[in-house]
Amino acid sequence: MNFVLLAVLLAGFGAQLCKLIIYWFRHKTLAIADLVVTGGMPSSHSAFVVALSTAVYLQEGASTAFAITLVIAMIVIRDAFGVRRTVGEEGVVITDILKKLKLRTKTHFSMGHTPKQVAVGALIGLVVPILVYYARL
Repeated sequence: MNFVLLAVLLAGFGAQLCKLIIYWFRHKTLAIADLVVTGGMPSSHSAFVVALSTAVYLQEGASTAFAITLVIAMIVIRDAFGVRRTVGEEGVVITDILKKLKLRTKTHFSMGHTPKQVAVGALIGLVVPILVYYARL
């Protein structure tokens, strides 16, 4: 299998699996929807994009492809704890207002990530490709 793809999939889905395990220990329950839950510890978004950048760097060095993946990673990471976090906090406020007004409206929002959740996801995204790279040698 392609090294870059393998490293990215292992890091991203590994982070998502960690998230499910943490959720299970906190709530003692899981649902099908929890498989694709957004927000929470660790950030699988960060794990995916940092793994992509790391794997491309290990494969090609400081190439144009690496620069592109690095820029994409920075955008996704910034969005994960910036924009999406803010929108999620606003979603909580809107939900509270709707409850106080006793309006029965189904709302959905994504909380985004805290900087700590993003950092742990990024660490997973950094370590997994390195392990995969050296394990195949």
